[in-house]
Amino acid sequence: MKCPGQDSRYWNPSAVYEVACPECGQQVEFFKDETSRKCRHCGHRFVNPKMDFGCAAYCKFADQCIGELPPELLASRENLLKDRVAVEMKRYFKQDFKRIGHAMKVARYAEQMLMDEGGEPPIVLPAAYLHDIGIKEAERKFQSTAARYQEQEGPPIAREILTRLGAREELIGEVCDIIAHHHHPRDEETNNFKVLHDADLIVNLEEAQKEQPSDPEHLKKIIATKMFTASGRKIAEQVLLGGA
Repeated sequence: MKCPGQDSRYWNPSAVYEVACPECGQQVEFFKDETSRKCRHCGHRFVNPKMDFGCAAYCKFADQCIGELPPELLASRENLLKDRVAVEMKRYFKQDFKRIGHAMKVARYAEQMLMDEGGEPPIVLPAAYLHDIGIKEAERKFQSTAARYQEQEGPPIAREILTRLGAREELIGEVCDIIAHHHHPRDEETNNFKVLHDADLIVNLEEAQKEQPSDPEHLKKIIATKMFTASGRKIAEQVLLGGA
C-alpha cells in the first residue's frame, strides 16, 4: 500500500509547480513527491520547499516511500527522535517522577553543553534520556541500583526503544555504548560521552547536595578532577557553588 500523499492517483494540477532556485533565482520545476532537484542553470541542488515531509520526519519507512532523504530531512528526523525518546522514557518509568525528573535535568544540562563542546545532539540527548533506563531491571534482578547493574541492564532496553522508533543502527550502537559505561569513563572518550557524563555528574551532585550537603572545597575538587568539559565545569560551579 502506497502512502496516499505520495500516490499520483490522488494528485491535482497543483502537484506540479515551479520554485525559484535559492542560488541563482531561476525557476525549477518540481513534482510534489520529489524531495530535491538540481537547478539546470547553476547546478545547485536544493530541497523541495513545498513538500510536506510530515510523517517522513519520523517514519522508519520514509526512505522507501519517497526515495533518498535529503540531509535536511535526516536532521529533522533525528531531532524529532530525541523528543519521542523522552516520551518513551516517561512511559517506561510511569509514576517514578524522581527518575523522570533526573533524566530530564541531565538532558537539559547536556543540551546547554552541546553548544560549546561540539557533540552530536541526536546521540547525546537520547543517551541522556535513557542513561538510567536499566535501573528498574537492576532493582528487580539484583535488589540494587549500583552503577554496574544499571550499565548492564540499560543497553538492551534502550536498544529496543530506539529500534522501535526507527533509529539508525549507528546511532543505536553509540547510545547503547554510552549507557553501558556512563559511570566508568575509558581512557579515550568521545565528545558525546563527555557531555553526557558531565551532565549526569552535575545532576547527581545536585541531588546529593539536597540530601547531605558537601563542603564547597570538596565540590570544587570533584568539579576540577572528575569533569571532562569546560562547559560542564562552568555549569557545575554555577549550580553547586553559586558561580564561585
